Amino acid sequence: MVFCIADTIAKILSASLPIVQINWMRYLIFALMALALTWQNPGDAFRVRAPRMQIARGLCLVASSLLFVFGIQRMGLAEAATISFVAPLLVTILSIPLLGEVVGIRRWAAVVVGMIGVLVVMRPGTGAFQPAALFGVASSTCWAAGLIMTRKMAGTERTATTLLWTACTGFLVLSLALPFDFVWPNPTQLALALAQGILSSVGQWLVVLAHRTAPASTLAPFSYGQLLWSVLAGFLVFSALPDHWTILGATIIIGSGLYTAHRERVRAGEKREARP
Repeated sequence: MVFCIADTIAKILSASLPIVQINWMRYLIFALMALALTWQNPGDAFRVRAPRMQIARGLCLVASSLLFVFGIQRMGLAEAATISFVAPLLVTILSIPLLGEVVGIRRWAAVVVGMIGVLVVMRPGTGAFQPAALFGVASSTCWAAGLIMTRKMAGTERTATTLLWTACTGFLVLSLALPFDFVWPNPTQLALALAQGILSSVGQWLVVLAHRTAPASTLAPFSYGQLLWSVLAGFLVFSALPDHWTILGATIIIGSGLYTAHRERVRAGEKREARP
């Protein structure tokens, strides 16, 4: 719900402020939050074992954020949220070359079904196709790559440190681009931008808290609740509702995603049982 409210504000602001500037405000607050989390050990917070991977993760996530806002600027929140759910399926695909995981026929079938759901939403080759949907696919790809890097560093890097590197990397990149695309905000725009940055940072922190107490495969189904909030926000704020093709595609994607999460949970249980 928190992420949906932040996305709604970002869509509102994208009509009058540059997208780089909107994300810069978000990352400013994100960086301040990350610094607050590590203030007791400021020196240790910057010490990492894989600095290049930390920077690459930060670049992937800031690219995902920028591309997502570009997408919602031109299409509905529900459609953008639906396409973003392809990320878990892309994680499955990328885990093969990057993590060396073995993906069975059932998970491959779930990935194929999920991709069909994305095509149903996008409808390429028809008059209903929105090129902005490609921003959503690109955003999800960057997000999936960032999640893969998170997995690779999970055993060696602290969560607070990874958050700090991600926030600082994104803030630095956006700060370098900000002078080339900047508009002085009025008080209302500034208040909305601050609210969007705070909500996005709170959402990140809630995700971290959730992953401290439950495995990712258990938490994955709850992320699909964002689609319901996106439909509600789209209707209340923009008087827009998803068409039947988007609902059908969302149903297919969510079904494949839930099955993938189930298989992840089964595989995790098998690994635990196989340990001596």
